Amino acid sequence: MYKVQSFQISDTIDIKSFKNFFTAKLFYSDSDELYFQVSADQYIYVFKYGVVCFMNQDDVRISDFIKLISPYCKNFFEVKLQEEYLIETSSQEDKIGNNKIQLVNSDPETFRVIMLNVSQSVALDYYSDQATILMEETNQYTFNLERTGRLSISGNKLKRFIGKTLNLMNRITENLYIFDSAASTWDDEKLDKIDTELKKTFDLQSRYRSIHEVLEIIKENLGLFKDIMHHRKSSSLEWIIIILILVEVINLFMSKFL
Repeated sequence: MYKVQSFQISDTIDIKSFKNFFTAKLFYSDSDELYFQVSADQYIYVFKYGVVCFMNQDDVRISDFIKLISPYCKNFFEVKLQEEYLIETSSQEDKIGNNKIQLVNSDPETFRVIMLNVSQSVALDYYSDQATILMEETNQYTFNLERTGRLSISGNKLKRFIGKTLNLMNRITENLYIFDSAASTWDDEKLDKIDTELKKTFDLQSRYRSIHEVLEIIKENLGLFKDIMHHRKSSSLEWIIIILILVEVINLFMSKFL
């Protein structure tokens, strides 16, 4: 029985630099991911979107590797999201469950497909948490708007909040490839079936759609906030102009009669 453990350790990982640094056997690599075989039936999978996945590694080795890769991480997390999945080999039939997959035969490419799906799942957990935080903050402003009739956020803070939302949306869009299947599944019917079933098991597409819908709601709210802010500034400018005209009239009146 093998254990797959996937961790979201940062926002992003510098794949290119780490590839030049780490000397273990590289089974597969591209600009977005590195798949290492560190020994027989022991693998490490590193993803650009901040996830590291381990198969058949003890806690000490996992901790040591995370420390090793931390200098190559942007916004390294002290508290890490984690997901685990079990692999049983030499089974009588291939069978995929919520917590375990049973395989008749196994090889490094099959392990890679499993680790890829587990890693995609933990990445979605991270993006979901980030979207939830933004939604809760948005709801605070809408509740205050309902209660007081005023938007309780300054222009600069609104701009930063818009930037935070757009950055999250851009990161998710940039990493849409995480929902693609490994190229090895295209010509291998067995691998394709395992990959498809794992995606259903982890509910990857549905979870992504939920995150996207939340971000779209936030985006609509931000558009409304911008309109209110623009209207507030326009009203203030109108009053300033009125006051300036009034002052000018008073000055003219006083200079004429006094």
